[in-house]
Amino acid sequence: MKQETNWGAERFTITNPDQEPVLIEVCGRDRWALECLLAAGARGCTPIDTPGPRWSGYVFNLRKAVVDIETVTEAHDGPFSGTHARYVLRSKVTRYRQGGAA
Repeated sequence: MKQETNWGAERFTITNPDQEPVLIEVCGRDRWALECLLAAGARGCTPIDTPGPRWSGYVFNLRKAVVDIETVTEAHDGPFSGTHARYVLRSKVTRYRQGGAA
């Protein structure tokens, strides 16, 4: 993912099966997380491979905005073995452009 320095408000069109498309506006870390999920595609993101301070919070906020994100629980080894979440974008998301979606 490219290095972005301005995470200001950006509009996206969210399309879920059997629902009308919805236009949302996100900014800051919520936008960062959505863009990471878009870039990751089907492999999704984990806080391990895409570090961010509050992934669960960003996902919570995006879900409130109708973005369908699946949480897959995965085991990990090491001195602090346990589980972590992998977040996978399930909605179709397109960047909105004036006059229609891109």
